[in-house]
Amino acid sequence: MYAEESVDTVRLPRAQAGSSPQHLLATLLGEYLDSSDADLPSTAVIALLREFGISESSARAALSRLVKRGLIARRGDARPPVYHLTPQAIAKHRSRMQHFLNFGARPPQWTGDWVLVSFSIPSSGQALRHAVRRSLSALRFVGLYDSVWIRPGSDAAPVRQALDELLQHVEDARWSVMHVRFDEESGPHGPASAYDLAALAADYSRFVERYAELREAARNGRVDPVAALVARTSAMDSWCKFADSDPDLPQHLLPQPWPRQQARDTFLDVHTALGALAQTRLVEVVTPYWPDAVSWVTHFRASSDPARPEPVRATPTGPPSQADPNRSPH
Repeated sequence: MYAEESVDTVRLPRAQAGSSPQHLLATLLGEYLDSSDADLPSTAVIALLREFGISESSARAALSRLVKRGLIARRGDARPPVYHLTPQAIAKHRSRMQHFLNFGARPPQWTGDWVLVSFSIPSSGQALRHAVRRSLSALRFVGLYDSVWIRPGSDAAPVRQALDELLQHVEDARWSVMHVRFDEESGPHGPASAYDLAALAADYSRFVERYAELREAARNGRVDPVAALVARTSAMDSWCKFADSDPDLPQHLLPQPWPRQQARDTFLDVHTALGALAQTRLVEVVTPYWPDAVSWVTHFRASSDPARPEPVRATPTGPPSQADPNRSPH
């Protein structure tokens, strides 16, 4: 069985190559700010994004877009503007961070269940056909055949809702959502053949190679706070793409050796070792514009306790005004 993420009204920006300013800002807010009570001046955001080579105009545009997406909201009419994370965004961030940090920690509890979608759209509906495929891809379906898409698991509710929204008013459109099992899962005509697992394995191996030097430097304490903030964000952004795209197939459908565990170990080493350093740098950068930053800026880290797999939020000296029992000191 595969657990599904809840759907809410907060729309996070999609990751893309060479992350956009709004995607970068959403990543940073999710990692380092965990309270909707914090007042976040726009000048602090501009200073933070400057660390990543983002111009002031692009930073302001990113803020505006995140407001439209419901991720942040403006607080009062102060000048320069002051923002805060919405409670819905906080909940979404926590869920996403848990997903990212726990992804690949253990094999899925495989039941043999798949959700299969079949659809037929009139020949004149090429744009609609592309929209359906984009929607299915976002839900981590993959095309088994041209108009037959599958994903592991048994929760069909999200895809039913998506197809109803796209196709219910389209004349002559037909679609079906089914629960299926395959007689030969790993054969040439089975579901495994729909995935480009060789390309995914190569991507994992490139990730390991890309961050090998940083991993070693982080282990040996040879990364300063300035480098840590940018490097840790880069590693998280790269890992998120795996967590959002890897179908997390059972072991018997994967080629061996499968490099995901090595990639996960690399990511967690970098993410954990650089967390406090990155937090220190972020506070240093934004404090001239946000004097209370040290009381609010935090960072997530994966828990080392197998009985407590959820992320642990670490706080700096000078705890936030509202205590959180899930927080722990460095």
